[in-house]
Amino acid sequence: MTAILDIRNMTRRFAGLVAVDQVSFTLGEGEILGLIGPNGAGKTTLVSLISGTLAPSQGEILYQGKLINQLPAYRRARLGIGRTFQIMRPFPGLSVLDNVAVGALFGRGGGQPKLALAREQARTCLDFVGLGRAAGQRADELGGPDRKRLELAKALARQPKVLLCDEVMAGLNLVEIDEVIEIIRKVRDTGISVLVIEHVIKAIKSLSDRLLVLHHGEKIADGPPDEVLANAEVVQAYLGKQRA
Repeated sequence: MTAILDIRNMTRRFAGLVAVDQVSFTLGEGEILGLIGPNGAGKTTLVSLISGTLAPSQGEILYQGKLINQLPAYRRARLGIGRTFQIMRPFPGLSVLDNVAVGALFGRGGGQPKLALAREQARTCLDFVGLGRAAGQRADELGGPDRKRLELAKALARQPKVLLCDEVMAGLNLVEIDEVIEIIRKVRDTGISVLVIEHVIKAIKSLSDRLLVLHHGEKIADGPPDEVLANAEVVQAYLGKQRA
């Protein structure tokens, strides 16, 4: 499988704390990679390093074979690296449709479509995630599950080639989790590579082609879900309390 992302020796230090420590991995084209680990393992920091909202202390980020360390976040987004955020902050005074249209205005490529075209793209993304019914509603009126869908639609409106998802299933019930899983599978079926941070082990196991595990900022496992979840170091570091 051809790698669209190649992360090499990625490290981030905050004063005396090493949040991400010499982490290397690849994300293949059309692959869903699950990123798991206990709280404080460095998962969100790693995604922030890839998306460009944080600068690495050390290491390289190659996207489609090209080094992108020096590119700011907006340039990476225009190249095709999209992201959802764990803490969702929609534009409260705008409609759901216009929240997504903002993403379409600043998406991959660099040319900015006219507002009418951006709204058309936004409608397509809202329909894709099952939120077309709420297009005219104010974004701050949405409930938690629909805000998750909105976050996905906003990221998809930028037409990414890589989508980094930060806990898009957090706080959802089992039915809602299954719905988000199907959305992410549909995203992958369009050719987008997906990296998903998630704590719901059953969900991430069924969704992912591969699992990557961080603990205290270090990679401790990387491979097929069944193999990774049976790894003794993973069980001790991440699953021990659940199985105790």
